[in-house]
Amino acid sequence: MFKPRWSPFIWICYAMCVGVMGTALASPLYPLYQAQWGLRTSTLTQLFVVYMFGAMASLLFLGRATQRFGFLPVLRIGLFTMTGGVLLSMLSNGPGLFAVSRTLIGLASGMITTSSAIGLVRVARSADPKRTSAAITVIMTLGFGMGPLLGGLMAQIAPWPLRSAYLPTLLMGALACHALFKVRAIPRHHAPANLPQGWSLWLPRLALPADLRLRRYFWLGAAGAFSSFGLFSLYASLAPSFMQKLLPWSGPLVGGLSIATILFLSAGVQLAARPFANKQIVLVSACAMVAANLVLLATNELGSPLLFAASVLVTALAHGLANVGGMAVIQKICTDAERPTILASYLVVGYLGTIVPILAVGWLTDLIGLTHALDVFTVVMALLSAAIATLVWRTPPLLVAPGLPPA
Repeated sequence: MFKPRWSPFIWICYAMCVGVMGTALASPLYPLYQAQWGLRTSTLTQLFVVYMFGAMASLLFLGRATQRFGFLPVLRIGLFTMTGGVLLSMLSNGPGLFAVSRTLIGLASGMITTSSAIGLVRVARSADPKRTSAAITVIMTLGFGMGPLLGGLMAQIAPWPLRSAYLPTLLMGALACHALFKVRAIPRHHAPANLPQGWSLWLPRLALPADLRLRRYFWLGAAGAFSSFGLFSLYASLAPSFMQKLLPWSGPLVGGLSIATILFLSAGVQLAARPFANKQIVLVSACAMVAANLVLLATNELGSPLLFAASVLVTALAHGLANVGGMAVIQKICTDAERPTILASYLVVGYLGTIVPILAVGWLTDLIGLTHALDVFTVVMALLSAAIATLVWRTPPLLVAPGLPPA
């Protein structure tokens, strides 16, 4: 019988990585689904964003589950749900069932990311907190990137691409589920005494900073997340479709590789940017977002593979800086007691950046074509990012207390 010999820390890291692999796994497969099921582009974008509705529901309604039941039970349930969602995606024979599977994956993603992050902190109490935080960032980004990379590779080289693409994640998820039931050396969980009881435990809680002066910083950080989530989601949902006219190569592997490249480079940027002041990071991220949209606009008009490669690199820079800058702002503007609800509010704004612009692009594509829809998207997002950069420039550095370095 299988007995995990690695430490609980290693298995939780593995579970976190595998648990988020299913989130973007289907991205390089969307052109195949579109061709097989005869989908319009608007329907394709709807299938993409339905995952985010599941993630938002998990964030809003299941946020306190880890506090109430402990991270390990929630992580187990999340992994089972994720694995079931991946299996359902593999068996889907139409957009309806596929949408259900993506919703399940979204619900599971929220549970896994929250519970595994808390679990890593608990089982690594003696480790350097900054190192643990960096490990969480790298592992999550690795998982998000490995999903489309492995899925695209399998769909490219194996028969039955819309089935075989899911096999690696499915098998790795089954191993993670089994291993977490064998892990025993976990600190005992004690629910907080002030935790709401009954139905109130499941009610969503969102909040803004109580200090009105800090709300400007919140909205600037959240607006950066909105724009970065939106740009990355454009690549994750439609890049495999519009890349066919930009690159001499085609296929699921090319799409998966481009999405994974953005995520892997973004992780490196987030680690490298930590020593810099928050204002510098947020300002440079907004400027990089302007550049990323303009380069993508030029790529769309000129059809240059070199410009496409440049757009991927600049998008990775902007995405990484926006993520690390926004999260650093949230850390500085709220107390430990306020952080869960303010962080939830920040993530909801970011998730809306994944939903609203992408649905708009899908609707516009049906009306005026993908090329013109991408032009509209890049111009609007570049103007939004330019406005964010201007406001950040005119906003004084954030000080959390006298004597602390500027944010």
